[in-house]
Amino acid sequence: MIVQISSDAELDILEGYRFYEDQSPGLGEYFRDSVLADIDALSFFAGIHERAFGHHRMLCKTFPFAVYYDCDTRAERAIVIAVVDCRRSPSWMRDRLT
Repeated sequence: MIVQISSDAELDILEGYRFYEDQSPGLGEYFRDSVLADIDALSFFAGIHERAFGHHRMLCKTFPFAVYYDCDTRAERAIVIAVVDCRRSPSWMRDRLT
């Protein structure tokens, strides 16, 4: 399956990168690499995750983030919509994802 990352999701990853890089030099790069590895796994596992706010939600393994994506099985494509910090309020996430 082909995995595409939307421009909004790319901005989410960049925002997380900057946050963690401010915490400790090099941590931002580790965050980015970890999240992208989780997203790469969607090429094998897209569509198996539960749905939340109208999209599939995959929890990241290393950081408290969730990857929201839509899956088009006919086109064999998964589109990452957002990469969201799970520490945000649920109402903020709902507004962001709907």
